Amino acid sequence: MNRRWFALVAVSLATFMTYLDNNIVNVALPTIQRELGLSLAQLEWIVSGYMLVFAGLLMAGGRLADVFGPRRVYLAGLIAFTLASVAAGLAGDATVLIAARGLQGAGAALLTPAALALIPLIFPDTRERGIAFGVWSAIAALALALGPLSGGVISDNLSWGWIFLINLPLGVATFALATWTIPADGARRRHRFDVPGIAASGVALTALTYALIEGEQRGWTSGVILGSFALAALAAAAFLVIERRTAEPMIDLSLFRVRVFGGGLLSMGLWAFGVFGIYFFTALWLQNVLGFSPTEAGAAFVPMALLMSVLAIVTPRLAARVGTGPTVAGGLGLMAVAVLGLSFVGEHGGYGELFPWLMLYGLGAGMVVPLTAAILGSLPPGRGGVASSVLNVSREVFGLLGITVLGAVLHAGQNAAIAGGAGPAAGFLSGYRLALVVASAIVALGVPVSLVALRARRAAGAPAPAPSSAPSSAPSSAPSSAPSSAPSSAPSSAPAPAPAPVPAEPVG
Repeated sequence: MNRRWFALVAVSLATFMTYLDNNIVNVALPTIQRELGLSLAQLEWIVSGYMLVFAGLLMAGGRLADVFGPRRVYLAGLIAFTLASVAAGLAGDATVLIAARGLQGAGAALLTPAALALIPLIFPDTRERGIAFGVWSAIAALALALGPLSGGVISDNLSWGWIFLINLPLGVATFALATWTIPADGARRRHRFDVPGIAASGVALTALTYALIEGEQRGWTSGVILGSFALAALAAAAFLVIERRTAEPMIDLSLFRVRVFGGGLLSMGLWAFGVFGIYFFTALWLQNVLGFSPTEAGAAFVPMALLMSVLAIVTPRLAARVGTGPTVAGGLGLMAVAVLGLSFVGEHGGYGELFPWLMLYGLGAGMVVPLTAAILGSLPPGRGGVASSVLNVSREVFGLLGITVLGAVLHAGQNAAIAGGAGPAAGFLSGYRLALVVASAIVALGVPVSLVALRARRAAGAPAPAPSSAPSSAPSSAPSSAPSSAPSSAPSSAPAPAPAPVPAEPVG
C-alpha cells in the first residue's frame, strides 16, 4: 500500500481520538461525579472547560498550521492531547481534572485544523482526495458509534480514568505512524503571526461559547451573560477591523464573498445546528421517556453511525456523477424529513418506531460528506489551516446554538404542556416534538443554500468543462461537534453534563 494511505490512517486516528474522547466523557460523567464527590458546577466544567479552551484557540491553531506547517502543529497537538489525557485519567480531584481537560482542549485546537489541512497536501489528486476525505469521515463516524457504547462499558466495568487513559496507546501508535508516513512540511515562507487578530478572535469565541453554555443556568438576562455577549460582539468587531488593516491578515475577509466558501460554511452551520441539538435531546428522550440506560442509549445510535461510515466512502462517487450541490442538498433534505418524522413518535413509542427515522437521518448525514472538501478547495494554497479552523468554528458555534435554541423551545413547550395538566414525561415529549419541528425547518434551509452555493462545483473525478478545473468535493465532519459525518469536531461535545451520550463537536 502507498505510504500516503498510511498517512491518512494517522490523520484519521488523531481525529478519532478527539471525537471518541468527548463521546466517552459525557456518558461517564455520573460515575466521575460519584467517585470524586464533585458538585454539579464542577461536573459542568469538566465539559465546559474543554470547550472554552478549544473554541478560543481554534483560529490560533489554524494560523499556526499555516505559518509553521501542518505536520509540525499536528504532531505538537497530538503530543499535548495525549499527555493531557494521561493527566486527566490519573486526576484525583476536580481541580486537576478540569485543568487537564483544558489542556486537552488546547491540544485539540492544534490537532484538529492541522489534521484536516494535511489531507489536501497528502492527496493533491482530486479523485484520490475525495476518497481520502471519505475514509477520514468514515473513521470519524465510527467514533460517534463507539464512543457512547465504550463509555458505558468502561464506566460499568473499569475505573472511570480509563476513558482518558485509553488515549495513551492510541496517541503513541498514531505518533509513530505519523512520523513515518506524513511527509515533512515544505520550506517555510516568512509570515506575520497576526497576534492582534488571533487575540481578538480568541476573546470573541471564548466569550460567545461561555455565554451559550452558561446562559440557561445563569439566566439569559443576567449581567454576566449579557456582558459575555457584549464582549464577544466587541471582540468580533475588533477582529474585523484588525483583519482589514493588517498587512498580512490571518484570514482575508474577502474570501467570505467567495460563494462556495461563504455558502458552504452556512450549509455546514445549518447541518451542525440540527445535528448537535437533535443528538443531545434524542439521547435525553431515550433515557427520560423510554427508560434507556446510558449504555443502551449510546448503543441506539450505533446502526445510524455505522451507516454514516459506509456512506462517507461511497458518497464522493455520487457527487462525481450528479455534482456536489445536489448531493449535499439531498442529504440535508433527507435529514430534515427524518427529524420531522421523529416528531411523530408518541409517548408510548418504542425504539422500533424510532429506528427508521434514525437510519434515514444517517443516510442524509452521509450524503453531506462532500461539503468539507468543497469548502477547503475554494481557498488558495497555504490557507488550509485557517480554512479548517473557520470550518470547525462554524460547526462549534452553530452546534451550540442548536442546543441552546432547541433547548429553549423544548423547555417552553414542556412548561406549557405541564401547565395544561400533562405529566413530566408527556410534557418533555411535547417540548421535544416541538423542538424537532423547529430543527427540521432550520436544517431544510440548507437545501436551497447548498444548491446555490455549490452549483458551480464539480465532485472529485468529474470531467471538467474547461482546461482549468476547480478543486472539488470530498467529505465533511461532529459533535464538537464534527466534523464531517459526526458532530464534531466536534464541535464537537455538548455544553451540559447530562448523563446522556452526546455527540462530539468535530472537535474534541
